[in-house]
Amino acid sequence: MLSACLALASYQLIRTTLLDERERTAVRAAYFNATIVHSGISGDQPDVLEVLRSLDTGSARQPVLRLDGRWYARGADSAVTDAIPAPLRKIVEGGRPAVQRIGSASGPAVVVGVPLTGGTAFYQVDSLAELDGTVRTVGAVLLAVALMTTAAGGGVGWYATRRVLRPLGEVTRAARDIAGGDLTARLDAASDPDLSSLTRSFNGMVDELSGRLERDRRFAADVAHELRSPLQTLAASASVLTRRRDTLDERSAAAASLVSVEIQRFQVLVNDLLELARSDQPAQREPVAVAELARHVCRSRRLPEDLVILVDGTPQRWHVDRKRFRQMLGNLLDNAVQHGGGPVAVRLGAEGDRCYLEVDDEGPGVPPADRDTVFGRFVRGRAATARGDSAGTGLGLALVAQHAAAHQGGAVILDRPGGGARFRVDLLGCAP
Repeated sequence: MLSACLALASYQLIRTTLLDERERTAVRAAYFNATIVHSGISGDQPDVLEVLRSLDTGSARQPVLRLDGRWYARGADSAVTDAIPAPLRKIVEGGRPAVQRIGSASGPAVVVGVPLTGGTAFYQVDSLAELDGTVRTVGAVLLAVALMTTAAGGGVGWYATRRVLRPLGEVTRAARDIAGGDLTARLDAASDPDLSSLTRSFNGMVDELSGRLERDRRFAADVAHELRSPLQTLAASASVLTRRRDTLDERSAAAASLVSVEIQRFQVLVNDLLELARSDQPAQREPVAVAELARHVCRSRRLPEDLVILVDGTPQRWHVDRKRFRQMLGNLLDNAVQHGGGPVAVRLGAEGDRCYLEVDDEGPGVPPADRDTVFGRFVRGRAATARGDSAGTGLGLALVAQHAAAHQGGAVILDRPGGGARFRVDLLGCAP
């Protein structure tokens, strides 16, 4: 825009200056020639044509004389007299000089009218064709300069922007890697000395975050590990009480059954905590026959194998972490059994380098307000809370989200056509 404005302003200034200068020159020449013509026609029986031919006007100027109601010119071309505007003639015949730019058949021109004595008027048509060509050339040059300046400015701006934004791109990539679970991502302090302070602060933040996550992981793993031994003792004691429930009174038998159920739930919670503590580690990918693995997971939960559907065009083997994939599918199936009325389909498909796992259920579905939170830790849906269902630990779907993130993917909840919920897990880079 700046180049265009400068070019336009320069063009207008040059054009106005040249035209004004040419007009002043034409006026001076017209007055000079008018003086010569006035002197030449002052005698008796003047030769008007000879007087007009004596003028040194060149080919660009055409002198015309209006005398006693007749036109006199050096040539027989009537286009010259026709080009003189009637308003200008009226002004000149009224005794006042006038100047006007016109467009004629031969190109632009300027007409100068000078009144003489006795109602005689002298006109000079000065062609501006040569000047118009010069102005056009100047306009083309300025346009070319503006385009070149714009291109050069754009190139410099692109280079400067790339140089300025490159560190931000590196920060973005590092942050994305860290969000994906790669806590080893760091910024190179030597890449841009001007941003050394930002690099040190960012790397220090990542070190602190990595250390805190590692401490939290170890704490959860240590707590879960320490709870296993007393849990095993409690489970063994509860098993003895359960076997001898017939010898107990009704209240004691109910209490023994409740203790046994809660100990089992506590064991599931401890195992989930251990898995959650390990889920921050990178995925150990290997080629896995996912359809067969999915059927095995269904069989282990006494579900029909024909739930598993391999979408057409989907590769048989995916590059995934076998243990994580098994647990993702198992948790989704358990969630469908406990809260969704049971699974109705398990779909395995691929889109480009992204593979997906979908589990459909025939339950009431998940309200849109809960879909962003159910993958959090210790979060249980409203439907389960309303039913008073205490079988879940609130960690199953959190583990699904963690395992999906370890595969550079994510988990979402959709509506199943016909009713129910569809849990979809996307895994990046798993297609062979």
